[in-house]
Amino acid sequence: MFRCGRYQFDLKRPIVMGIVNVTPDSFSDGGSHASTATAIAHAHRLIFEGADILDIGGESTRPGAVSVSDQEELDRVLPVIEGLSDIAIPISIDTYKPVVMRAALLAGVSMVNDVNALQAAGALEVVASSDAAVCLMHKQGTPQTMQRRPVYQNVMEEVSAFLRERVAVLEAAGVARERIVIDPGFGFGKTVEHNLELLGHLGAFGTLGVPILAGLSRKSMLGVITGREVGDRVSASVAAAMLAVQHGAAIVRVHDVRETVDALKVLNAVNKGTI
Repeated sequence: MFRCGRYQFDLKRPIVMGIVNVTPDSFSDGGSHASTATAIAHAHRLIFEGADILDIGGESTRPGAVSVSDQEELDRVLPVIEGLSDIAIPISIDTYKPVVMRAALLAGVSMVNDVNALQAAGALEVVASSDAAVCLMHKQGTPQTMQRRPVYQNVMEEVSAFLRERVAVLEAAGVARERIVIDPGFGFGKTVEHNLELLGHLGAFGTLGVPILAGLSRKSMLGVITGREVGDRVSASVAAAMLAVQHGAAIVRVHDVRETVDALKVLNAVNKGTI
């Protein structure tokens, strides 16, 4: 069972998290949904296509991205969250900033998706004092440095140890396991080889006892593998999401919701022998 604020998921099927980037510089769709109106319209479209959760972000964390102020991030995301107050699925806020987390939680979000795994001063306290779910992600370095020369002695062991430690910290702070999700952080301080190792052995993270989220959608590793630009990686992204689920992911974070939902319906029908 995965508890996300007032929402609950039994995880009998994969959860599809639809991405809503309210940013001018995200790697895949920078500027496409940067206004409040276009972001809200895009969110409704993702719900229609079958998204189970919406992940709203106001600051790009792509390699080389420049940080924005707390206020600028709030100005981007809060009007969108407020404009979606009547939807029937949970909203996640994609941020590592405690100020943004707190304001978004007060505005009604049900989940915090933090690339920094609640390591910022005050972040743990913000989430622990709420009933929101949280996704803890592993990264090496910062968006400005993480893809320069990522090095691991053993990527699986190091990522797993970090996530295990963060889960323990949250539990000690009173955050129930039913509220915690982990993300190995594909592309966040990893080479293509590291990413493939993580994907191929994703199920090993199941020993941490919490659901696994995989975010592979349109990422550069898929461009390296296929030779295609960001806008032409839909097929590769769907294939990656399918592989992630087959290897243990309970949640996939994607741009292309309709295509991913359809593919997972086929996978589910094969696994269960029925539609």
